[in-house]
Amino acid sequence: MKRLFFVMMLLASQMTFTHVAAQTAKQVLDKCAAVVSNKNGVSAHFKMTSAQYGHTSGDIAVKGRMFRASTNLSKMWFDGKTLWTYMNKNDEVNVTTPSESQLQVLNPYNFINLYKTGFSYTMTKSSGFYRVHLTAKDAKRRVQEMFITVDQKSFQPTEVKLLQKSKWTTFTISNFKKDKIADAQFRFNAKDFPSAEVIDLR
Repeated sequence: MKRLFFVMMLLASQMTFTHVAAQTAKQVLDKCAAVVSNKNGVSAHFKMTSAQYGHTSGDIAVKGRMFRASTNLSKMWFDGKTLWTYMNKNDEVNVTTPSESQLQVLNPYNFINLYKTGFSYTMTKSSGFYRVHLTAKDAKRRVQEMFITVDQKSFQPTEVKLLQKSKWTTFTISNFKKDKIADAQFRFNAKDFPSAEVIDLR
């Protein structure tokens, strides 16, 4: 009887530990999301390494759901609904309405719009960072796994790694800072690209 009681207590303590760890992981992501969701906007430099999309680097600015990004190949503006992608080589702009899974690959900070529902959490700590592992509860979800690395002091994200179609994409983020960005900067301005051909794919 004592042995059974001990086993039950051990199982209960493990279940409690798992629950607390999950809560702690979500709290870390909540604080990280609050930092990224600065009402005036944030900006940073990023490097992307992807088995599916290749390698690139550039600068990104985010304000709520809006973002703009610039690399040596293209420039993007997203106002929360419409995405404009300017291709430097072709001098053309593609206009689309992206899905959440597409936004996740284009914007490393888009995890702040995804993590609250549909994922289970685990977390590890090392060398001044939290590393939160998110696993999708629905096997049909486009983003099946994510690893979010967060600075323990500033709660700024330093790396976002996500799994789509059995292939990993990793964003390394640096030079993160709060900024003051007007909403108009998240929309394509044709006056800045007078010779560009606009192709509406919506």
